[in-house]
Amino acid sequence: MRKLVLVLSALLLSACLGMPEKVSPVSNFELNKYLGKWHEIARLDHSFEKGLSQVTAEYSMKKDGGVSVINRGYSEADKEWKEAEGKAYFVNSETDGYLKVSFFGPFYGSYVIFELDHQNYQYAFISGPDLEYLWLLSRTPTVKPEVIENFISMSKARGFDTEKLIFPKQK
Repeated sequence: MRKLVLVLSALLLSACLGMPEKVSPVSNFELNKYLGKWHEIARLDHSFEKGLSQVTAEYSMKKDGGVSVINRGYSEADKEWKEAEGKAYFVNSETDGYLKVSFFGPFYGSYVIFELDHQNYQYAFISGPDLEYLWLLSRTPTVKPEVIENFISMSKARGFDTEKLIFPKQK
């Protein structure tokens, strides 16, 4: 019985570290360029972000070589800021934009950067473990319309339901 529980647990956890079939992480990724503050321009909504605006993610190095993640957003309904602190680690190579992120103890989910402004690191397209998780992040609270069009086009081609995208208010 114990073996069965261990096998099922391993399968469950590894399922959260997959990625959609048509999604591939960027290569030549440079973590030092990625660190810092990002603004959420678009997302597929989830309970953990529902109703939040002015959403940001801030990435910094941890002493153990991992990445500290602080997500922050304003809840209009509660009239207060919500914050979640997590940690991230590379799944494969440090030059692949494929990390595992945890906000809840030992449970990790995929964080797959499938498009990136490699020159200046000004925007990134992010997928989770399946087609239910998708984000467009930017260094600035707004982006050029071409970036949004490219995000929608690339995401749709990979199977995401882009009709369900929301664009949270940014300051």
